[in-house]
Amino acid sequence: MSCGEPHETDCSEVLDHLYEFLDREMPDVDRAKLEVHFHECSPCLEKYGLEQAVKKLVKRCCGHDDVPSDLRSKVMSRIELIRSGEGVPEREVTTAEANAPTPAQD
Repeated sequence: MSCGEPHETDCSEVLDHLYEFLDREMPDVDRAKLEVHFHECSPCLEKYGLEQAVKKLVKRCCGHDDVPSDLRSKVMSRIELIRSGEGVPEREVTTAEANAPTPAQD
């Protein structure tokens, strides 16, 4: 995604680090660069707003559940593999597929 305008920080770089920004897991100097970009780029600002809203909704709905300590690192590792093109998301099994009878084996 890009607004087509030149920016000091490229839109793809901003979106690659959006969750780090939302989770406050990046150095202040990098956060400042993204904040400047959001002021200049309405498509990235819109994506930021959407992801922020989803994060708040998940927190409100699931914020009280205990999560295994290694789950976050596993999820982040999987996201990084997918972003880098090294991993492909596993195909989800639909309800119809899960309930379908299996062929009889001879």
